[in-house]
This record gives sequence, C-alpha cells and structure tokens, in this order.
Amino acid sequence: MSAQQQIAIFVDVQNIYYTCRHSFGRQFNYRGFWKKVSAQGEIVAANAYAIDRGDDQQRKFQDALRHIGFNVKLKPYIQRSDGSAKGDWDVGITIDVMETAPAVDRVILLSGDGDFDRLLTHIHKHHGVDTEVYGVPALTANSLIDSACHYHPIDQQLLLP
Repeated sequence: MSAQQQIAIFVDVQNIYYTCRHSFGRQFNYRGFWKKVSAQGEIVAANAYAIDRGDDQQRKFQDALRHIGFNVKLKPYIQRSDGSAKGDWDVGITIDVMETAPAVDRVILLSGDGDFDRLLTHIHKHHGVDTEVYGVPALTANSLIDSACHYHPIDQQLLLP
C-alpha cells in the first residue's frame, strides 16, 4: 500500500437520493463523505451521475456537488408516454469504472444496485483494486455487498441533519 492511496469515487445519485429518503427521510451528506474519504488518500476521480430535470433546486444541488469536487454527469429526464420515467446511468458508470480502475488503488461506489456486483468482482480480480460500497442497508442488494471488499452502511453519521 502506498503512502497516499489513489481513490476513485462513483455515485449513483438517484439511487442514493431515493434510498436515503425512503429509509431515513433525510439527504446524504456528500461534503461529510468527501471529508472522510479524502482523509484516507488522494481522490483522483469523483463522478456523480444524475438525471437532469432542469429545475432550480436540482441545479443548486449539482453546483454544490461540483463545489465539493465531483464531476457531475447528467442525462436528460425522459418521461415516457405510459407515465414511467427513464434515466439509467448503469452502463455509463460501468464504463467509467472499467476505464479508471487500472489507474487507482480503490474504487468507491455509492449505490445499492445489485447490477454492479459483477463489475466490482471483475475490477478486483483483474486490476487488484480494493472495492468499497456505500449503501442504505435495507435497500442495498446482498450481491453487491458480497462482491465488495468492504461495505459501509449509510447511517445517521452520513446524513444531513
């Protein structure tokens, strides 16, 4: 282990927003999270993947993420004719993780989505990267928890007051 670990962070913003709101009725503390992780090494990449609905409150949130240090990647919000909505970043997150993993010591994923389990297993096996997941315990897929080297349950300490 090097003196200064190289860390990459990938945030599934919609997943973290809805799981924190559903379980705690509160929002995730991105600034507190950043402070915690930056004390453990150098954050060399930090992407937050979000859906852009174009409203002012959402823009303020995205600007706050940028101010903390995140690169905010946006996809347009798509309302289907049947009333359902589309806004899935799984493939984009996967590609970015695959491209970044060979250059870092740790990949931290904020999501509860079990679709990422094979991704974490793959980058750990093929690149020797430590993988960590932050997710709301009741709403994080067991397969994702099992695939990560370390799982960190989102609790009161990682939420805004």
